[in-house]
Amino acid sequence: MALEEKREKRPPVTPMMIEEEAALRNGSRGLPPGPWAEAAGPRPRTTERHIAVHKRLVLGFAVSILALLAVTMIAVMLSVRFEECGAAAADGPPRAGGNGSLSGAARQPPSMGQPPGRPEEEAEARGGEATAEEKEEEEEEEWQRRREPPPWARPRLPRHLRPLHYNLMLSAFMENFTFSGEVNVELEVRNASRYIVLHAHRMHIEAVRVAEDKLAGGVRVARSFLYPQTQVFVVVLSRSLEVQRSYNLKIIYNALIENELLGFFRSSYVLHGERR
Repeated sequence: MALEEKREKRPPVTPMMIEEEAALRNGSRGLPPGPWAEAAGPRPRTTERHIAVHKRLVLGFAVSILALLAVTMIAVMLSVRFEECGAAAADGPPRAGGNGSLSGAARQPPSMGQPPGRPEEEAEARGGEATAEEKEEEEEEEWQRRREPPPWARPRLPRHLRPLHYNLMLSAFMENFTFSGEVNVELEVRNASRYIVLHAHRMHIEAVRVAEDKLAGGVRVARSFLYPQTQVFVVVLSRSLEVQRSYNLKIIYNALIENELLGFFRSSYVLHGERR
């Protein structure tokens, strides 16, 4: 009996105690069920489903950005192409301006590239000097759009033509120190081109003719001009020269007999007190 009296008397188990014990096991800090217990309880962790949803949202955002960039690039390319087409369509009347242009004194009239005996072309050439200059500038702009220098602006002559033979005739006039010349050059075409570029400086070109070898027909010269920056003379043809064919280039010109060591120059000496 004494041992039985010494035992602690445990309170009777009530439904409230059972609920509190269950709440402690579930992590609700021993609070009875209700709104306070739900607010104080631990929040559920992010599940794999939420992670998958987040990944889909990020992926969709990235795809949207890439699509926007692609559409922007296409729109820019189309706008640039539209501007080029509009500029090409508006090139009917020649435009003024451009890089690498020459002064009027350094240029020759367009009629110098045409054979004599064509009054309608000569009249057009006399009134269209500015037009030829603007065409030259347009061609330079075209080469700039290709991101390469034109053949006449390069430090070396192009290799699409090979000279085979020269026939040169000169007439010197000592009373005014001038001379006139005529040169016939036989050319072999290695690569098709409508440009003929050769060295020339401080000359006035009177006429230029291009004819196919052993044929009566010639190739029409659209225009010609001097380019002092590289000291060359450029002949622009109406069509390209054919490969593996030979042509004859004829140029009639005149110039000063220079008083310096340049081209066809003059010098003097004194003999017995007389300057010769």
